[in-house]
Amino acid sequence: MEPTHYISGKQLTLKELDHVLHGHSKIALSEDSRVKIIKCRDYLDEKLAASSQPIYGINTGFGSLYNKHIPKDQLEQLQENLVMSHACGTGPEVPREIVLLMLFLKVQSLSYGYSGVQVETVERLIEMFNQRVLPKVYEMGSLGASGDLAPLAHLSLPLIGRGEAQYLGKIYSGKEILDQLGWERVHFKAKEGLALLNGTQFMSAYGVWCVLHANRLIKLANLLGAISLDAFDGRIEPFDDLVHQIRPQAGQIKVAKEIKELLRGSSIISQHKKHVQDPYSFRCIPQVHGASADAIQYATTIILTEVNSVSDNPNIFPDDDKIISAGNFHGQPLALPLDFLAIALSELGNISERRTYQLISGSRDLPNYLVANPGINSGLMIPQYTAASIVSQNKQLCSPASIDSIVSSNGQEDHVSMGANAATKLYRVVNNLYSILAIELITAAQALHFRRPLKTSSRLEDFVNNFRIIVPFIETDRLLHDDMVKTERFLKETKLED
Repeated sequence: MEPTHYISGKQLTLKELDHVLHGHSKIALSEDSRVKIIKCRDYLDEKLAASSQPIYGINTGFGSLYNKHIPKDQLEQLQENLVMSHACGTGPEVPREIVLLMLFLKVQSLSYGYSGVQVETVERLIEMFNQRVLPKVYEMGSLGASGDLAPLAHLSLPLIGRGEAQYLGKIYSGKEILDQLGWERVHFKAKEGLALLNGTQFMSAYGVWCVLHANRLIKLANLLGAISLDAFDGRIEPFDDLVHQIRPQAGQIKVAKEIKELLRGSSIISQHKKHVQDPYSFRCIPQVHGASADAIQYATTIILTEVNSVSDNPNIFPDDDKIISAGNFHGQPLALPLDFLAIALSELGNISERRTYQLISGSRDLPNYLVANPGINSGLMIPQYTAASIVSQNKQLCSPASIDSIVSSNGQEDHVSMGANAATKLYRVVNNLYSILAIELITAAQALHFRRPLKTSSRLEDFVNNFRIIVPFIETDRLLHDDMVKTERFLKETKLED
């Protein structure tokens, strides 16, 4: 039985987020978080009882309707109407892993006690996470400002018996979910609908998923780059630390060191070379991969800050006796690094495809398309086409979403981040990169065979041998799509050394 993860003010790490996503532990509020949530709610209730002064989104309309006062007896209906009217998502359904992260991150943000929600509302979100009741959320609809309004509205609908959710492999209506689990519908108090919808949990959930994979993908790119370098009979000198100390970019130094370590003990890398220089896709691995590594580190830092933050509005500060309407829901801090990360990962695919091309080109005593009898066999001709197609699509997906803004809410919301579009584009780039790297692995492992009896390092030989259990050497033409699917799964699931 996995231990319970207690949500508290403690800063979440990437490792903990990975465990929340891929482990099987349940979550619960720490006592400290429970006290903070109740204290904030009590303060807000007292404030509303003592005064009819307008407070944005609590006893007023929303957006450009901020000047419409709402009577006290209609405050619950106001919040419920907000959730229903904002559930305007469209397009593909958001993947289940992302929805699970959205639930967790929404609980995390509300747990700090600055949002004015009932503890019962947070507990219901926790139960949804623990029971894996995953609301049906749609990809399109958020401008990445005012919070991820449409996606978070869909996430919240089952609280009031609306919308749809997946549970135990089936889709149920919100009402059926309540009946199935014996839950009462949540009756929103003032501010609660707004607290649920204002926030960056859609962008953040995609961001968390993507940086988890990005940190894996940079390791894979380095490992496959090292295999390709040896398969191409490349030179080790460009990875000498002396070169990188005179241009001390952190990622560059780290990648060069890692490649040298991966190739330690290789009989191929240490043999005499007939050529004095390698193409850039091999020689400049430290510079290109290193720049992407630095970008991944930057994006990881920003996203971790975001998931450890409060991003709804207004913010309630009981100790200071203040309720402040501001803009913590604005997605600009995420939009820029999400776009940047897409570019950084796309570049890893760009240079990977060039290595694939070099390996099948008939250079360095390797056969054309890496088959013993080209002509009757096309070998690895067409996987490179596929890689080139995906690389081209990634370039198109790297057009920054964050450079755009379209006025909404009758001019009240006159600058938006488009961070949600940046997030969903990035998700596609991440998945595309696995496909590109899978093609490089198939190609590099095939090329390595033609260097026998020489071997690469023991670490890389072990990796290739494990891969060969899944995808055997290609003697003659066969259905390569199946190999590519198996290779992608291998790259996503195989254990990597830290």
